Amino acid sequence: QVLLVESGGGLVQAGDSLRLSCAASGRTFSSSAVGWFRQAPGKGREFVASINWTGGITYYTDSVKGRFTISRDNAKNMVYLQMNSLKPEDTAVYYCAAIVTVWDYDYSNPAAYDYWGQGTQVTVSS
Repeated sequence: QVLLVESGGGLVQAGDSLRLSCAASGRTFSSSAVGWFRQAPGKGREFVASINWTGGITYYTDSVKGRFTISRDNAKNMVYLQMNSLKPEDTAVYYCAAIVTVWDYDYSNPAAYDYWGQGTQVTVSS
Protein backbone atom coordinates (compact mmCIF):
# COMPACT_ATOMS: atom_id res chain seq x y z
CA GLN A 1 0.00 0.00 0.00
CA VAL A 2 1.11 3.57 -0.70
CA LEU A 3 -0.06 6.55 1.33
CA LEU A 4 0.22 9.95 -0.32
CA VAL A 5 0.10 13.43 1.21
CA GLU A 6 0.24 16.58 -0.91
CA SER A 7 1.46 19.98 0.24
CA GLY A 8 2.59 23.29 -1.17
CA GLY A 9 -0.64 24.70 -2.53
CA GLY A 10 -1.71 28.27 -1.94
CA LEU A 11 -2.94 31.55 -3.36
CA VAL A 12 -0.63 33.23 -5.87
CA GLN A 13 -0.83 35.79 -8.64
CA ALA A 14 -0.64 35.06 -12.33
CA GLY A 15 2.99 34.60 -13.38
CA ASP A 16 4.10 33.34 -9.98
CA SER A 17 5.53 29.93 -9.17
CA LEU A 18 4.63 27.17 -6.72
CA ARG A 19 6.16 23.82 -5.94
CA LEU A 20 3.83 21.04 -4.91
CA SER A 21 5.17 18.11 -2.96
CA CYS A 22 3.80 14.61 -2.63
CA ALA A 23 5.13 12.65 0.33
CA ALA A 24 4.73 8.91 0.03
CA SER A 25 4.97 6.06 2.48
CA GLY A 26 4.99 2.38 1.72
CA ARG A 27 7.56 -0.10 0.54
CA THR A 28 6.28 -0.17 -3.04
CA PHE A 29 6.71 3.56 -3.72
CA SER A 30 10.09 3.14 -5.40
CA SER A 31 8.50 0.81 -7.94
CA SER A 32 5.50 3.08 -8.52
CA ALA A 33 4.76 5.61 -11.20
CA VAL A 34 3.26 8.84 -9.89
CA GLY A 35 0.92 11.29 -11.53
CA TRP A 36 -0.43 14.73 -10.76
CA PHE A 37 -4.06 15.46 -11.57
CA ARG A 38 -6.20 18.49 -10.95
CA GLN A 39 -9.86 19.20 -10.58
CA ALA A 40 -11.46 22.62 -10.95
CA PRO A 41 -14.95 23.35 -9.59
CA GLY A 42 -17.61 21.77 -11.75
CA LYS A 43 -15.09 19.90 -13.89
CA GLY A 44 -13.72 16.40 -14.06
CA ARG A 45 -10.33 15.28 -12.86
CA GLU A 46 -7.70 16.32 -15.42
CA PHE A 47 -4.28 14.78 -16.04
CA VAL A 48 -1.39 17.19 -15.49
CA ALA A 49 1.87 15.24 -15.40
CA SER A 50 3.30 11.84 -14.61
CA ILE A 51 6.68 10.27 -13.94
CA ASN A 52 7.70 6.65 -14.16
CA TRP A 53 9.26 4.65 -11.33
CA THR A 54 12.86 5.55 -12.16
CA GLY A 55 12.15 9.20 -12.88
CA GLY A 56 13.58 8.76 -16.34
CA ILE A 57 10.31 9.19 -18.26
CA THR A 58 7.89 12.05 -17.82
CA TYR A 59 4.61 13.00 -19.42
CA TYR A 60 2.72 16.30 -19.50
CA THR A 61 -0.58 17.58 -20.72
CA ASP A 62 -0.12 20.13 -23.50
CA SER A 63 -1.38 23.08 -21.47
CA VAL A 64 1.46 22.82 -18.93
CA LYS A 65 4.38 21.81 -21.15
CA GLY A 66 7.24 24.24 -20.72
CA ARG A 67 5.75 25.61 -17.48
CA PHE A 68 5.50 22.61 -15.14
CA THR A 69 8.16 20.08 -14.24
CA ILE A 70 7.58 16.80 -12.44
CA SER A 71 10.43 15.14 -10.57
CA ARG A 72 10.99 12.55 -7.87
CA ASP A 73 13.46 11.64 -5.18
CA ASN A 74 13.08 7.96 -4.37
CA ALA A 75 15.55 8.20 -1.50
CA LYS A 76 13.17 10.62 0.21
CA ASN A 77 9.92 9.07 -1.08
CA MET A 78 8.97 12.40 -2.61
CA VAL A 79 7.50 13.60 -5.89
CA TYR A 80 7.42 17.26 -6.84
CA LEU A 81 5.54 19.42 -9.29
CA GLN A 82 7.30 22.69 -10.02
CA MET A 83 4.78 25.10 -11.50
CA ASN A 84 6.03 28.26 -13.15
CA SER A 85 4.25 31.05 -15.03
CA LEU A 86 0.99 30.14 -13.36
CA LYS A 87 -2.25 31.19 -15.00
CA PRO A 88 -5.75 31.65 -13.56
CA GLU A 89 -6.84 28.56 -15.50
CA ASP A 90 -4.41 26.50 -13.41
CA THR A 91 -6.67 27.07 -10.41
CA ALA A 92 -7.80 23.69 -9.07
CA VAL A 93 -7.33 21.11 -6.38
CA TYR A 94 -4.18 19.18 -7.24
CA TYR A 95 -3.89 15.48 -6.42
CA CYS A 96 -0.99 13.11 -6.61
CA ALA A 97 -1.66 9.49 -7.41
CA ALA A 98 0.44 6.34 -7.61
CA ILE A 99 0.33 3.16 -9.64
CA VAL A 100 2.52 0.26 -8.61
CA THR A 101 4.20 -0.67 -11.87
CA VAL A 102 7.59 -0.71 -13.54
CA TRP A 103 6.04 -1.21 -16.96
CA ASP A 104 4.18 1.04 -19.36
CA TYR A 105 0.98 2.46 -17.92
CA ASP A 106 -1.99 4.53 -18.98
CA TYR A 107 -0.49 7.68 -17.49
CA SER A 108 -3.32 10.11 -18.26
CA ASN A 109 -6.18 7.89 -17.07
CA PRO A 110 -7.18 8.50 -13.43
CA ALA A 111 -8.73 5.03 -13.24
CA ALA A 112 -5.32 3.47 -13.84
CA TYR A 113 -3.93 4.74 -10.53
CA ASP A 114 -4.19 2.71 -7.36
CA TYR A 115 -3.62 5.30 -4.64
CA TRP A 116 -4.57 8.96 -4.20
CA GLY A 117 -3.75 11.78 -1.84
CA GLN A 118 -6.27 14.15 -0.33
CA GLY A 119 -5.40 17.07 -2.59
CA THR A 120 -4.02 20.59 -2.17
CA GLN A 121 -5.69 23.77 -3.39
CA VAL A 122 -3.93 26.01 -5.88
CA THR A 123 -5.55 29.35 -6.62
CA VAL A 124 -4.11 31.74 -9.19
CA SER A 125 -5.50 35.26 -9.24
CA SER A 126 -5.37 37.46 -12.32
